[in-house]
Amino acid sequence: MTPAWLQPLCTAVQTNGHIADSRHASELPLCIYLLQMREYYRWEHGLAFGADMPRSAVGSWLADRETLWDTLEGRQLADLPGPDGPLNPWDVAAVNTALRPCGLSYGAGLVGPERPVFFLAETLHHGAVPVDGETVQTLVCGRELARSLGSPLAMLDSAQGRPTIVLRQAALARWLWERFEAHGLRAADGPFHHLAVAQGLHGNAEFNAALPRLLDDLSEVLLLHEMGELRAGRRLGPAWAALRQAQASNRRAELRLRAVRDHLADLGTTLPTLLAQGQATRMQFWFAGFEGHREALFPGLKRAYAAWHQGDAGAALRQAVAAGLGHFTALADELLALHGQRAHGDGADAAVTIAQRLDAPAAICLA
Repeated sequence: MTPAWLQPLCTAVQTNGHIADSRHASELPLCIYLLQMREYYRWEHGLAFGADMPRSAVGSWLADRETLWDTLEGRQLADLPGPDGPLNPWDVAAVNTALRPCGLSYGAGLVGPERPVFFLAETLHHGAVPVDGETVQTLVCGRELARSLGSPLAMLDSAQGRPTIVLRQAALARWLWERFEAHGLRAADGPFHHLAVAQGLHGNAEFNAALPRLLDDLSEVLLLHEMGELRAGRRLGPAWAALRQAQASNRRAELRLRAVRDHLADLGTTLPTLLAQGQATRMQFWFAGFEGHREALFPGLKRAYAAWHQGDAGAALRQAVAAGLGHFTALADELLALHGQRAHGDGADAAVTIAQRLDAPAAICLA
């Protein structure tokens, strides 16, 4: 029997997603915004990948959604109904304790300073992985019942000192579909093309048939990245969060700081493990998502991937990974030192100095 509080909780999660979107959707570049809204329309209307989406219907829906966001301006996040009373939307552990008998899982997190995301999904399975002698809980989620526009593929929840790695397979499926759809419109040689060819993804039918297997296989890459994030976070310490917060108004600098931490996670954990595994699909998937500020800060890494694809057995990648890890470790330490030295002085001056350092040629790893 479905508890009476469950549907109101689902509605409240979705409302909080709308509130978060009303605050931050306008910060996205226009092309990314339109792509995300298109897929959000698909999810909200329960459309299958490849289903027709009439432009007029999507346009009307988009106008209605932006009108809704206008009505939510300035509204505070809602508490979530629970079996024993209201639940704080940031108390993920308490919400999940209430939801576990229902086979559902809840997530709340930040994709940047003051940029929240929320979701409610069906639970696929719980697990655990060892990380440096510690047992870290894992949670794999499936079909999503409520969500924000922002949809990270994985999240690291470290609330109350008990880290949990959350993998969102529905978000991963959408990401793969978007890449597959773009590849079908303009095929270009590169990591996703290599993946599509190797997996025989010639059309929608082949994509849908391969999707369950790809979700299970590629979730391991997301898991490795979050394990790397946990290690990187512990090495960087709480000062890194304060450093990022100081750049909250400078989106470019904040994205570059995020890229530096991503490099520490992937160069320290993800890529060495993928090289050891020798599993081509996972390597192709990782490099299919290597773009933006991460690529700008380490342009040589894709050249090393090309050498791997051409059969050098990973020699160039191992060399690049080692050099990159040293470079970004030193850069992170320098940024933390700048933040610490100036923390008691002019905070605005410190933020400018750090932003300039992230844009300097020396921030780029040329290995």
